[in-house]
Amino acid sequence: MKKYLIIPLLLAAISAAAQPVPDNDFVNYLRAFPQRASQNLHSYEFDALSDTPAPKGYKPFYISHYGRHGSRSAGDGHDYARLEKVLSEADADDQLTPDGKHLLDITRLVIERHGGMDGHLTPRGRREHATIAERMYRRYPEVFRKGSRKISAVSSTVPRCIVSMAAFTNKLKELQKDLDIDLDTGEKYMSYIGRGGSEKITSANRPIIDSLNKSLIPDTTSILGTIFKDPSAARKYVPSARKFQRDIFSTAKTCEAFDIDEDLFRLLPEGVVYRYSRGSSIYIYLNHANSEEAGDKRIPRAAPLADDIIGKADEVIAGAPRAADLRFGHDWPFVGLVCYFGLEGVSERMPLEEACARWNASRFTPFAANLQLIFYRNKRGDILVKFLLNEKETLIPELTPVSGPYYRWEDVKSLCEGRPKSYSSSKKH
Repeated sequence: MKKYLIIPLLLAAISAAAQPVPDNDFVNYLRAFPQRASQNLHSYEFDALSDTPAPKGYKPFYISHYGRHGSRSAGDGHDYARLEKVLSEADADDQLTPDGKHLLDITRLVIERHGGMDGHLTPRGRREHATIAERMYRRYPEVFRKGSRKISAVSSTVPRCIVSMAAFTNKLKELQKDLDIDLDTGEKYMSYIGRGGSEKITSANRPIIDSLNKSLIPDTTSILGTIFKDPSAARKYVPSARKFQRDIFSTAKTCEAFDIDEDLFRLLPEGVVYRYSRGSSIYIYLNHANSEEAGDKRIPRAAPLADDIIGKADEVIAGAPRAADLRFGHDWPFVGLVCYFGLEGVSERMPLEEACARWNASRFTPFAANLQLIFYRNKRGDILVKFLLNEKETLIPELTPVSGPYYRWEDVKSLCEGRPKSYSSSKKH
């Protein structure tokens, strides 16, 4: 019952009707780049790469990887169609402002590029994976050139993941033609590559999310004055301003994936963008990260994926001839995995109110989000590993590194061995 007791206090503290948009880490991160409001539909950001020198005598020899599929079309194409219908009717009556006409043009372009294909990998999604592959290759060329030429790549059975795998591995093959890359997909891989949360977890958290969203998304008429020449007459076309602004938000957050360089979020009040965006982020945090409400149930579900990473790494350490193991899947398993390893920034357990102010899904699990474990060995055969979260060196607060971001592989395995592998419904928080 603990989680339900905090709802009234939380809603009182951050009620949309009474509070302006807060000045916190979450909001400032969105303000720096408005497309981050798309949360897990935000396209990948390619930042400059930086590597801390490895301890003396250690050289990289193997890479283990899990990557989310790249940018895709959304699964809510009906939102675009509904918005286009409203705007077209108003345009026929000469009721759209210049902003309204621009929104209509962009909505039609989104519908054209969506092409009736929900969840389809876009050209941008393919480029994302090709670019990540090239950056990996050029960052650690000795892994591919000096060791084994063999690479194993497996994918979720979902087409956008298969195409992401193809884009990634094709780029590697283009960069080094003698690579021997084995590709596969199938149901046997879904037990770990595609294992996300569970309906029990989302059902348990649904009252929190529903209460939060209902409280924080007020029906507003301000958007009508932005889009329509006569806001009062706009009700002829827009029975619900809330649904109308939601459709605008849905269209705005998918522009990036289609290479449409437009900030449609600017048409909405900042408070509306913030609250929709935070709702998406908190849904992910509650149901798939190490939250107080569900972490004890959710994180153990990542054990099969972590075990696959550990098992295949140990095979290579023992002499199996592979330069890399590549996996291509989805955002829910990805978030669970990085939390299972305890990576700094993403896996902290915090009260819901603090998560609302700090935890940002667009930072951790955008399209093409990836985890790379880079393995190093010295002449004595000692093994170190570092973790790259979206290509950035990331620490594990529960462990003491040898230096910088470099950890003893045996320490990482010991940490994972101590993680719970299953959850009993009788366990209390």
